[in-house]
Amino acid sequence: MSTGKLSFWVSGLIVMALLTLAPAADEEPIDLERAHALIQKQRQGETLTDQEQQYLRRAMEARRAARRQQEGGPQAPRGKTPTGLVPLCDMGKDDKYNGQDGGLYGVGRNDPPADHAAAARRQLRRIQPLDPEGKPSPGGKIVLLSIGMSNTRMEFSAFGDLARKDPARSAKVVVVNAAIGGMDVVAWAKSRATRWGTAWEGAERRLKEAGATPRQVQVLWLKQAKMGPASWGEFPAHARKLADGMATILNMAKERYPNLQIAYLSSRIYAGYANTALNPEPYAYESAFSVRWLIQEQISGDPNLNYEPSKGPVKCPLLLWGPYLWADGTTPRKSDDLVWLRDDLAADGTHPSDKSGTLKVGRMLLEFFQTDPLARTWYLRPEVLKTMQEASEKTVRAGPS
Repeated sequence: MSTGKLSFWVSGLIVMALLTLAPAADEEPIDLERAHALIQKQRQGETLTDQEQQYLRRAMEARRAARRQQEGGPQAPRGKTPTGLVPLCDMGKDDKYNGQDGGLYGVGRNDPPADHAAAARRQLRRIQPLDPEGKPSPGGKIVLLSIGMSNTRMEFSAFGDLARKDPARSAKVVVVNAAIGGMDVVAWAKSRATRWGTAWEGAERRLKEAGATPRQVQVLWLKQAKMGPASWGEFPAHARKLADGMATILNMAKERYPNLQIAYLSSRIYAGYANTALNPEPYAYESAFSVRWLIQEQISGDPNLNYEPSKGPVKCPLLLWGPYLWADGTTPRKSDDLVWLRDDLAADGTHPSDKSGTLKVGRMLLEFFQTDPLARTWYLRPEVLKTMQEASEKTVRAGPS
């Protein structure tokens, strides 16, 4: 457990002590020292016994009840900045968060392993303009589709505005925003219907409005979350269920979009300012592990995530990280100085603000698709891509200055 999360726990336990909640008649009072010791034990990577887990769950429930009593209602505590959590991309292989090491791909790596990168390049070569029936055509389309909830919709909308004005974007690439507000991971994975139909039916309408068909969808940006993730338990339980839900969505996407080759995955933006239980910290931070587990499981050969016909039924596109969006509030990220200011978030502290927040993610997506070696090959105009490749080869030949 990180220092930030530990301090969050300790503050909650202090509140609980101040309010002196009475235990049930058949239960012993909560011992703050014991609860604190169990938290420290988890932080050090030790496994709790069933009895210890049960005791810690009681302490957690008491803490939540104390917070509600103190604040006069069921609201989640207002977020604080910074949290003390470390961005996954800034963690090394020896850094730990609840037993998890650092790096987007694990063991401190922020780039895919060589074999997976080679497999991605093979998948990328299959991406080409397709006609409405999914057949190769010089006049066809390469559809980049987004799937997710309200945050995804807002952020991808900002990216779409930038991409449509981007002179470097291939004219064959069509950006379609199929993310829908209120449609979280459960709504997509279980095809829950609303008065507008299911999320998948909504995606079909968005494709039609863009003059595209399901067989032209070849690239996906998936960013998902669970509304009220606390109902799924503490880490890693909620993150595992989120990963399983996203796996179901990816299976469904591959079935609906048979020419889907690559899915870029992102986790949530910073939620340390959150003042509701919709998706506060540390849940937003911990959603990155859901993404990483899926990619690692595909690399390890999980048949449910297979993308290679020679290895059995194809059930999933190849998975890669898209832009990693989390930074610890006003603490600059080491890799690129990314910060999340209060003005970057809406009033609820969870959704990006209409201007700076959505634009920040939109620009990160644009830069990713323009520059990432495993994205720019299909996104950029051929002449732009050629120029970039020639410049890169020239730099390599010149060697270090």
